Amino acid sequence: MTGTPSPENPDAGPVRATRPSWAPPALDESRLDVALRTLELTVRRRLDGLLQGNHLGLVPGPGTEPGEARPYQPGDDVRRMDWAVTARTTVPHIRETVADRELETWVVVDLSPSLDFGTAACEKRELAVAAVSAVTHLTGGGGNRIGAIVSTGEHTERVPARGGLAHGSGLLRRIAQTKRAPDGTRGDLALALEQLRRPPRRRGLAVVISDFLGPLTWERPLRALSARHDLLAIEVLDPRDVELPDVGTVVLSDPETGKQREVHTTPLLRKEFGAAAAAHREQVATVLRGVGAGHLVLRTDSDWVADTVRFVVARKRRWSGGVA
Repeated sequence: MTGTPSPENPDAGPVRATRPSWAPPALDESRLDVALRTLELTVRRRLDGLLQGNHLGLVPGPGTEPGEARPYQPGDDVRRMDWAVTARTTVPHIRETVADRELETWVVVDLSPSLDFGTAACEKRELAVAAVSAVTHLTGGGGNRIGAIVSTGEHTERVPARGGLAHGSGLLRRIAQTKRAPDGTRGDLALALEQLRRPPRRRGLAVVISDFLGPLTWERPLRALSARHDLLAIEVLDPRDVELPDVGTVVLSDPETGKQREVHTTPLLRKEFGAAAAAHREQVATVLRGVGAGHLVLRTDSDWVADTVRFVVARKRRWSGGVA
């Protein structure tokens, strides 16, 4: 459940009118062109150069196509052992891999009603659009293609994968203009993942952007996707998803069921809410690790570009054998 405005709960109201400089721009329809241009400039200015020449820097591993065999060295992944060459030479060898020169990226964007909410610098929906902008920039160029499946719970829209700056800008606009589902609409991330999995697509990168609230019904289709694609999960959170403020009486509302409940935020309730939220977050993280997905957490009260930079740099260090 998420907090909704009430006289007793001023902290649970809409996002503050004055945004920090690091927050993504508001996606107001009257100023959408300016907002998307600002978002593009922010992404390019602060992320440019991070992945030049290495479009798989967002995902673990150097590539998928077989390359040259070389002698095994301590620290190499034993799953890459080339047993045929090892038997022939009696010296342990591994088979290196090289990245495909063209990458196809598919982004599954969860825009269900639980993302139409934010109590810090922005709404979670706006942060999700910003994440799509970052992924588009980090995987663009060199003939790479990107497509999207956008789900609101009420309807699902598919944007075919194509390349080019014009397509990337158009894709971002279509996602930003996605109509909000009415309160009481339950999101279905599992169905969106199934629509990406079928029909089968060429091997590439699958990015899932969601707050991952509610039951983990998406685990099975995500695990099936991992058999063919590299996975990146971007978890979008608001402070009220993980803790209750000490504000006395508050009205809690679940936008995906429409249920509301008035409660008094006692220390015990806040402690139990925080423990339950932490347990759910840990369960989500465990499942994502289990399917081999990269896990980037973005929050509405944190600099999302700086968090993305730290994530990408850490993964590139691990890929190159360094310590993150």
